[in-house]
Amino acid sequence: MGTRPWIVDDELWALLEPLLPPWPERSPGPRPVSDRRCLQGVLFVLYNDIAWQLLPLELGFGSGQTCWRRLDRWQKAGVFDQLHRVLLAELNAAGKLDWSRACVDGSHIRAKKGGADTGPSPVDRRKTGSKHHLICDGRGTPLKVITTAANVNNVTQTLALVDGIPPVAGRPGRPRRRPVALLGDKGYDSNPNRDTLRKRRIMPVISQKGRPNIKGLGKLRYVVEQTFALLHHFKRLAVRWERRTELHDAFVSLACSLICYRRLKKPRP
Repeated sequence: MGTRPWIVDDELWALLEPLLPPWPERSPGPRPVSDRRCLQGVLFVLYNDIAWQLLPLELGFGSGQTCWRRLDRWQKAGVFDQLHRVLLAELNAAGKLDWSRACVDGSHIRAKKGGADTGPSPVDRRKTGSKHHLICDGRGTPLKVITTAANVNNVTQTLALVDGIPPVAGRPGRPRRRPVALLGDKGYDSNPNRDTLRKRRIMPVISQKGRPNIKGLGKLRYVVEQTFALLHHFKRLAVRWERRTELHDAFVSLACSLICYRRLKKPRP
């Protein structure tokens, strides 16, 4: 991605372009800015967290309003969720996903403009915020992120995260959706959830309140903290500005896709 990470290279564009909805053949008005340029405008906002109206026109990505409309259009078409799934399949085919375990955790962010899925943050003087709930594989590759209000407990999202893992192709046989084990801290302590996970043939490795932490669990779960650091390195995700959850989640899916793409490009040690 280079020093200008918002520039879309040919390989990434080849994966994404087939997923974009077609333009109407005879649309009125001037010829629209190309999808590739608009995507670079969206990425510029994702990386730099600037207001849409401050997107510099001299970059050639169109106006902020044009890029926002394109993001909205692509979100409604499910483009970024599809891209994330395509890249997970590529990683799976390359043997770069670790299905032996998955890790779950939550992270708070401030929501500057309020909106859906926001609430008083228990870690930020009850200021309005949201929470990212993340499940990643054993190497920290993001599989699913759910956005909720900041006051939603982690334990309530355990099964939603597991069920949110998309079917990942790339290997012979049926697409894979289940890790062998699920690792979580005491915030995920729930016997009903443990029972449900076992019924799905997933081994729960979750610390219990009032008992010492499971030996070695912290070291194994460290990857999920690294993944949050990668996600929130995209400045638009470190603070939430979108009132509509689906637009914020479009940015989240795009960021997850970019993390996967980097790992796909990285040579195996």
